[in-house]
Amino acid sequence: PLLNMDVLYMRKGAEKQIEVYQYKTQRTQEYMIFEAQKAYLQLQLAYEAVKVLTEAVSTAKSVYKFTDDHFKQGLIQKSDLLNAQVHVTSLESKLAKERSGILNASDYLSLLMGQPTGRIYSVIDEPQTNLSVIDSTQKVFATRSDFMAIQKAIDASGLMIKSSQMSYLPKLNAFGNYQYNDSRLTGFGANAYLVGIQLSWNVFNGNKTKHMIAAQKLERDKLTLQLAQQKDQGQLELDKAYRDLLDARFEMAQDQAAIEHAAEALRILQNRYQQGLVNTTDVLTADTQLSQLKFSHAQAQFTANLTSAYIKLLTTTTAK
Repeated sequence: PLLNMDVLYMRKGAEKQIEVYQYKTQRTQEYMIFEAQKAYLQLQLAYEAVKVLTEAVSTAKSVYKFTDDHFKQGLIQKSDLLNAQVHVTSLESKLAKERSGILNASDYLSLLMGQPTGRIYSVIDEPQTNLSVIDSTQKVFATRSDFMAIQKAIDASGLMIKSSQMSYLPKLNAFGNYQYNDSRLTGFGANAYLVGIQLSWNVFNGNKTKHMIAAQKLERDKLTLQLAQQKDQGQLELDKAYRDLLDARFEMAQDQAAIEHAAEALRILQNRYQQGLVNTTDVLTADTQLSQLKFSHAQAQFTANLTSAYIKLLTTTTAK
């Protein structure tokens, strides 16, 4: 080839396609990191749930023991003893379920890391939440890898359109061959060669090229619209993530205050229960309320950490 303008632009378009898949690979890696963070946070939540339920079971068993002792002395009705027993059984069932949740979260984490399942992972004792100031005015970056992949695809489409347009031009190619005409393999007494230049111009292609260019332009316009929609969608998701993070932090603060009040209320009711001033149902209700608040706090902490990781995924950028 000496002068083939359409092939030249086609080659440039192929180079852009390579960049498209490079950016897609990068975005996949970023998403896998987010998935690994999510799996770890789920494992943290499962451990926290086990911790909460273990404390609740311990409290419930102490209430049951006290109730059983007083029932044997004829000071408490059998219905109170049965309520305490049902409460312990219910909490133990929930505890067993949450322990299975640790196994499930560990298996998923192993899957993401390419490790064999069946391994149980441990986590740090207390989940930490990033309480830094939130800049809710931040925008998604146009250089995010998934946006860049679409942008490179648009660029590639433009080059392919240019290639099709250049196909109207004549093509100039050189050719040549060399022939060995001898009875012996190593004989060079009779040989011939031919070199030349070929100029070709396809002027009878009808509307085929025209329709192909129109289809390529439609595909490019479709990609351009898709890029704009994805940027708008990304900004909507980012704005929602910031609101979710604020809500989760507020819920954590509310739950923390409520946990302190509920713990004090349970302590008072346990003292009054031992003095025979309240019934068993009041103590069991207070114990359930405290457990629910603790789990709600852990859930809010999980949501805050997961949302922070998601915000990082939405606002990541690339230097390419």
